[in-house]
Amino acid sequence: MNRRKFIKNSLLATSGLSLAGLTTWHHFFDGEVFNPCSLDAIPDEILNHELMAKVIDGIDFNSLWDCHFHLIGNGLKPSIDNLSSGGWLSPKMTSWSSPMQKLQYEFYLNAGCINNSEFADKEYMQAVIKMAEHLPKGIRFMLLAFDYQHDEDGKANQPDSTFYMPNEYAARMAKLNPLFEWIASIHPYREDAVEHLQWCVENGARAVKWLPPAMNIDPASEKCNAFYDALVKHQIPLLTHAGDEKAVHSEELQKLANPLLLRKPLEMGVNVIVAHCASLGEAEDIESNSQKKISNFNLFARLMEDSNYKQNLLGDISAINLFNRNIDEVKQIISNQHWHERLLYASDFPLPGVMPIVSSTNLASHHLLSKETVEFLSKLRLHNSWLFDFAQKRLLEVDGISFSNKVFSTRHHFTQSI
Repeated sequence: MNRRKFIKNSLLATSGLSLAGLTTWHHFFDGEVFNPCSLDAIPDEILNHELMAKVIDGIDFNSLWDCHFHLIGNGLKPSIDNLSSGGWLSPKMTSWSSPMQKLQYEFYLNAGCINNSEFADKEYMQAVIKMAEHLPKGIRFMLLAFDYQHDEDGKANQPDSTFYMPNEYAARMAKLNPLFEWIASIHPYREDAVEHLQWCVENGARAVKWLPPAMNIDPASEKCNAFYDALVKHQIPLLTHAGDEKAVHSEELQKLANPLLLRKPLEMGVNVIVAHCASLGEAEDIESNSQKKISNFNLFARLMEDSNYKQNLLGDISAINLFNRNIDEVKQIISNQHWHERLLYASDFPLPGVMPIVSSTNLASHHLLSKETVEFLSKLRLHNSWLFDFAQKRLLEVDGISFSNKVFSTRHHFTQSI
């Protein structure tokens, strides 16, 4: 049985879907389960479509840096530079003893056009470079490193980590091809955190990425102060996840994704980019007496509307088009035009290639896309999942309002102080 049949059968078994349920699911998710990974040239009928003209109109692609672009690898075999990535992946992601995590990993491999997981590092980079050959010139992908989870004493905790992608590898890949920039990942509790940030800056890092629940980082902790001072000194932005993180099952760690915890770095002058605009789940309103749970997005919006942070708080729009997002919140992100100069386009690649989790049909059912647009996007997605994500976000519309061109001009956020 090939991988696709095996995944499909396993998906049915673990989710309990009936044949009728699968048919409904197929329809809702644009009729595709797997990324076909057609990395050849995009057909002329798509490139010359009137909607493609609308997608690219007014965009300076030399200013478009996708600031949320994952590196995938496991360190088993050399990457495209014939050296090891040094990456590591939790055994839970590769064993059917943890079926949901295994399924997640298999879909990531398919999304990244990886046929043999043993050679994941090399195949992923080859696929990304091949995919980019058919994109407008000038676009850059900001490759994300990812540090281990650390304990309260700053010691790496590999057993409870999900994956690891070294800064050194991200730096190497960025030097290899002008298509790439890179974003470092440094746990602030590390004894060498400030020193290692210096190395990353000297080797071209444009920002630092955190995923607090997965890494065990409390953004409001005084343990972060020295690192925040260093970020301000180097004028390096902090790209940090906020809102629920589905890879984390500990409620205690999930609390670390509360957007309100980011007041600390903001008040210390750090340029903070909130991934996904915190558009998933709820958290305690730790600033109210009731401390009741409210939407993470609403907590993010509170910060965005705070005049004290208009110069150093931003949000990236990666993953806001996933089917598990609150449509009303997505509409607010689009319609709040006064936010647009502080919003950054990002794809969360390879997630656009995980076919079941992004549905143009669903977005159209909520009047964010037209039926004609759905047909165009569905065809485009079969050939280039990154361009699909970019085009879909360009075409989203709420009462005649769409994302302004400013959202897709991101380079300046990483090459000068905000």
